[in-house]
Amino acid sequence: MITTATTVGAYLRDLPPDRRVAMARVCSMIRRSARGVRESMRYGLAFYELDGPLFALESGRRHMSLYVAEHEVVLRHKEALAGVNAARSFIRFSDFNRLPLDVVEKIVRESVVARRARAANGSIPTQAELLKLWAIKEEAAQAPQGVTRSVAPAAPKVARGVTVKRGAARAAALRRANGKASARGAAERRSARS
Repeated sequence: MITTATTVGAYLRDLPPDRRVAMARVCSMIRRSARGVRESMRYGLAFYELDGPLFALESGRRHMSLYVAEHEVVLRHKEALAGVNAARSFIRFSDFNRLPLDVVEKIVRESVVARRARAANGSIPTQAELLKLWAIKEEAAQAPQGVTRSVAPAAPKVARGVTVKRGAARAAALRRANGKASARGAAERRSARS
């Protein structure tokens, strides 16, 4: 699901209720279990970073996927979870009502430990390497450009009744102007036909 959301909160608000609740539970668990992670939105995914991307969370039409950067941690827990894709290092959840959060929390905690060890060794995978592992194409996952709208300044605040009267007067003037313009347009159309 491609989204134009720029924050994880906005991403969650855009989801249908069943997926929103499931995703919020996983996001909350990651933030609680992986202290120090930074949350952001990129490529239509909720990213969690600790010295580079560590997790990415995606909502599909009928599933939710948790991509894990620490491949060996996913392999260790492969037997405990259904929906593990060991080759691409992600877990697909298709039943939103039965999320195995206890096992996922172990994966999150072990991933943080593994990432800190990698950071000490200097062997952290790059974002490009992880996107390749997860089979996410940058250009295909890019969110469409947002639409920019300008907002008219608010009406000046005067006494309560005065502002309402001014607004009503403006609306009446616009209706009169539109009525005159449509009457002129109708007359021009009639004369053009003859």
